[in-house]
Amino acid sequence: MDAKKLIGRQGESAAAAYLKKKKYRIVAMNYGYRFGEIDLIAEDRDFIVFVEVKSRKSAGFAQAREFVTEAKQRRLIATAQLWLMQNPTEKQPRFDVIEVYCSDGVVRSINHIENAFEVAL
Repeated sequence: MDAKKLIGRQGESAAAAYLKKKKYRIVAMNYGYRFGEIDLIAEDRDFIVFVEVKSRKSAGFAQAREFVTEAKQRRLIATAQLWLMQNPTEKQPRFDVIEVYCSDGVVRSINHIENAFEVAL
């Protein structure tokens, strides 16, 4: 596995552990369809949360959240709509971004941005 994929997988694992500590239940990881992929799907008491995890070594070039472009958001929304059709729920959907900064195999920081972008589903 190349270094970029390794950092991505490490970030997803760290984000899942972070959410579990915050009392979220992980429903799915790497849920994908032809539209795109959702890194994590989690739920808490009120929300079903579709999480995009962005992992980087540092924010020197740009913050990780800046890589969740409008095109990426559209793919996430389409994939989330499909998941919701297959998994009906009364919970309100929400889109979060979790930035994970790691280097040398160590997670340095995690930044959870709740409701990172608004959508009417």
